Amino acid sequence: MASTDAAPGSAADAAADIVVLGKIVGPYGVHGAVRVHPFADDPQGWARLSHWWVGRESDAPALWRQAKLIRCKLHGETLIAELDCIPDRNASETMQGMFVGVPRAALPKPGKDEYYWADLVGLDVVNSKGQSLGRVLGLIETPANHVLRVGDGESAERLLPFVESVVLDVDLPARRIRVEWEADW
Repeated sequence: MASTDAAPGSAADAAADIVVLGKIVGPYGVHGAVRVHPFADDPQGWARLSHWWVGRESDAPALWRQAKLIRCKLHGETLIAELDCIPDRNASETMQGMFVGVPRAALPKPGKDEYYWADLVGLDVVNSKGQSLGRVLGLIETPANHVLRVGDGESAERLLPFVESVVLDVDLPARRIRVEWEADW
């Protein structure tokens, strides 16, 4: 992810379109830092953002709160972050399970064949025969590749690898993903 120097707008405007970048998985140290599991390919780029937004998955976007980013560094597979809204270890413990994100306007445009997960969730999934397989319910990150969670609310969820041999086309304007996957798999 490339950085942007876009200044944050009003809290209500920015929170209306938050793109989730990662999840706080626990405290780090005794001074209020948190460990963040990133959902993006370039989490070090987040350190160049002046503010992050923090909220729960179930929260309405308007309930997410803006936090000034004090420090952020890569530590193994996670990020260690200090935010102005987390003054000490006790506060960092209460943040576990919360998500971090930024307003879409603060993010760079994705490159060719790159997508923000938030843009894929809710897209219709059809196979090469035109059969509907459902909608993208979410994504799972695995060591090998990302996996689309696809469901229609009636049958069991399908897990489709988000790889070139399976995903033939992502058409964001049409809100559709075309895949090489049989309906009875």
